[in-house]
Amino acid sequence: MTDKLDDLDAVRTVVDTLSKFDVDSQERVLRWAREKLGLKAVVPPAALTDASANHPAPPVMGDAISSHKGRATDIKTFVASKNPSSNNEFTATVAYYYRFEAPETERKESITAEDLQEACRQCARDRLTKPSQTLVNACYAGLIDKAGDRGAYSINTVGENLVAMALPADGAIQRKNSATHQKPSINPHRRTPTKKTVAKAKKTSNKKSKGS
Repeated sequence: MTDKLDDLDAVRTVVDTLSKFDVDSQERVLRWAREKLGLKAVVPPAALTDASANHPAPPVMGDAISSHKGRATDIKTFVASKNPSSNNEFTATVAYYYRFEAPETERKESITAEDLQEACRQCARDRLTKPSQTLVNACYAGLIDKAGDRGAYSINTVGENLVAMALPADGAIQRKNSATHQKPSINPHRRTPTKKTVAKAKKTSNKKSKGS
């Protein structure tokens, strides 16, 4: 006989687990969990009074992880802040930007090869030889998924986690380490002794030893 499922026990488990994270991470984990379970996003009820209209409802879905003070609103600044080191990371960053970080009028659920190439131009990045193949590669890497339209791809939870949590992968820490482990300076005027010089020095030393 199986144990009866208890809603309160499930709630306690979720609360105990999420209590170890900050608020932004809690929102993100809950959103990913809802997507994984195939649940619809929670939409706050419409405002019924003037008082409630003066207090906007909390952001939903992607807005929850992008509504922070001083967030980037242009793709060049956002990509620079994430500093992707490969085409796959760049592709995921662009897809993430257009879904969550772009101005409301520019947001889109998926990107195409044209969007990716345009992002390269705006970010002063070398143009991709085959942007459509770059999208395919990022899809095989598990960072984006095929969308409904042909040639369109949308970021998935793995790609979101990469961009939101893992990037930038280097940055200040790497630069600090390289600065504290500099190679010792070499005196350009110092000459390395040759075998002939070493042998002559030994011969002179031996003569002095015999004379004493």
